[in-house]
This record gives sequence, structure tokens and C-alpha cells, in this order.
Amino acid sequence: MSKITKNILTVLTIFIIIGLFFYPKIKAFLQPKEGNVKKEVAGDSKGGGKTSVIVAIIKPTRLDDLVNTNGTILPNEEVEIRSEISGRIVTLNIKEGDFVRKGTTLLHINDEDLQARLKKLGFNKKLAEDNEARQKRLLEKEAISQREYDIAVNSVNTISADIEDLSAQIQKMTLKAPFDGTIGFRFVSLGSYISPTTKIATLTNTNPAKIEFAIPAKYSSIVKSGSKIDFTVENSEQKFIGTVYAIDPKIDPNTRTLQIRAIAPNPNRKLIPGSFARVELVLKSKGSALMIPTESVIPELKGNKVFIVKNGKATPMKVQLGVRGEKTVEVISGLAIGDTLITTGIMQVKPDGEVDIREVITPIK
Repeated sequence: MSKITKNILTVLTIFIIIGLFFYPKIKAFLQPKEGNVKKEVAGDSKGGGKTSVIVAIIKPTRLDDLVNTNGTILPNEEVEIRSEISGRIVTLNIKEGDFVRKGTTLLHINDEDLQARLKKLGFNKKLAEDNEARQKRLLEKEAISQREYDIAVNSVNTISADIEDLSAQIQKMTLKAPFDGTIGFRFVSLGSYISPTTKIATLTNTNPAKIEFAIPAKYSSIVKSGSKIDFTVENSEQKFIGTVYAIDPKIDPNTRTLQIRAIAPNPNRKLIPGSFARVELVLKSKGSALMIPTESVIPELKGNKVFIVKNGKATPMKVQLGVRGEKTVEVISGLAIGDTLITTGIMQVKPDGEVDIREVITPIK
């Protein structure tokens, strides 16, 4: 036996002795502890192989042909308050943001000169009427001609017409609210000299509110006055209901759309003119239907299927689909009212696999 062979055998003998010495410790280290095994078994027993899902109870809902579009909230009435004549403001009853009733005096322009002229015309009329009375008595006695009497009558009528004209000018010196509404910002002060070009303030009536929107021209023959709309405004999830009251008689050749206006009650003034509106126009109602969330449908090679819960297990059902909406789809066949539809977790469930209902969402109406 050579020296090299002896050295190799010596090294191998040493490794074998070391291995035999440490083997029990290595075995104990590699063997899983009994407590851990029990925990894993307990965990498996607790899970039971069930899949957590979220479900919804199917109920019938109204199905309508809808057109979704954008619109703008408009006031029912709005006017810029301006004077018909020039003059200095001597009375100003405009408070920004105040609600005023129809006929409320808003401002008065200095009319002292007109009042003096009116008083003068009053005296002239009295004199002309007295003269006409004397001329009439003289005509009855044939002391004057008919022409002279007619001149006296004409004088009375002329002065009366001048008084009416002056009275109309004096009325224009007082500006009154033409309708109920809210005063906007004012642009004049007491003592300001104004003219017909001077913008004094704005008056806006917002109850009811108007909604202006446009729809594609292809729907122009379907929409009619009296059609209903649902709409929401910015920063609010509240749904409002309106009624179409006016349809533009022509289609815009640039956009190929038809302009429409609807009206909606606004007693609390939540609909602010100028606001953006998301509008749903109901073109035609199809009656009730079964609508389900689109995410609950699983496409297949030969159709579509969904999962419902029966006796605690996931049961696949083939369905025939109809009209699709933004978030829902109509089910023509395959489901019934009251079925428990799995809406979330469908990718984890297996046919006839047990499920654990974690939540029942708002019923599909």
C-alpha cells in the first residue's frame, strides 16, 4: 500500500468518526417539531378548503335605452339690471346676495325736474279744461264757431298726452325687480350717475333650473318633449330628475348634435347655474330585466357563464346576455330572481367547491 493511499484512508476514517458523533444532533435539528405540525394541521382544518367570496342577490330592475351625455346648468331667468334713461341714483335698495320678490324697488333716479314739469302741466291742464268749459257754453249759445271750440278741446287733449308722456318718464326713474330672484354683484353706488349702458347688477332666478345638453343626431327622431332625464352635478352623488321641455328644431351641422333643454325643480338651490352636469336621457323603457355586474361574467368558447351559490357550493350556470350597460349586463336566460350570484372571487372558485360568503352587497335592483 502506497503512502498516498494510506493518507486518503486516514482522512476518510476521520470524517466517518466525526459524522457518527454529530449525526444524532443533525437528525434532531432537521426533524420538524410536533407543535408546528399540530399548528399546520389545525390551520388546514380551520380553512377547510373554502373560498371566500362576495355575493349579491338578483332582483329585477328597470331596463331603459339611455343616452349618456354632458350638459350645463342654466338659470330659469336671468337679467342684467340697467336703466332706460340717464340720471343720478338717489335711492339704492340693492344688497348683493339678497333674494327679492317681483315688484321690489331696486333703485330710484333723481326726477325732481320731471316732477316740476309734471306739476306745471297739471296747472296748464286745469286752465285748458276751464277754457274748454267756457267755450262749450258759448258754442251752445252760438257765440263762437265750432272751430274755436275744437281748438279748446285739442288744447286739453294735448296737455293730457304730455302729462302721460312725462308720467311714463318718471316711472322709468324707478327700477323694480321683474321677477323673483337673487341679486348678484352690483357695480354702482348711491350717488352714481348712470346711463342705459351702465350695468347696475344681475338678477337670477334658479327655481326651477334648466339643463342644456346635446345628443347625437341619430336619436333626434326618438327624443320628445316630456322625456325624463336623470343627472348629477360636480362634487355631488345626489341624482336629480328633470323633464325635457324644449328641443332645437335643427341639428348643428358642425357637431351633428341636437340641442335639448330640460327643467328640474330646485327649491334648495343646489343646482347652481354654470355647473357641469352628467345627464342620462331615457329614450325608451323596456320594462323589467335581470341585470348583473359585468365582472361576474366569465367568457367561454361557446358562450358565457357565472357562478351562483347553492347549498354552500359554487355552481356554474351558462347564461345568455343581452343589453350591456356601463357597469352591468342584462341576463336573458340562465338565472332567476333570488339567485345568489358570486361577484367577487370567481377566479378562485371551482365547480361544486365550497365557498365562504364574506359579504352580501347591495341587492341588484
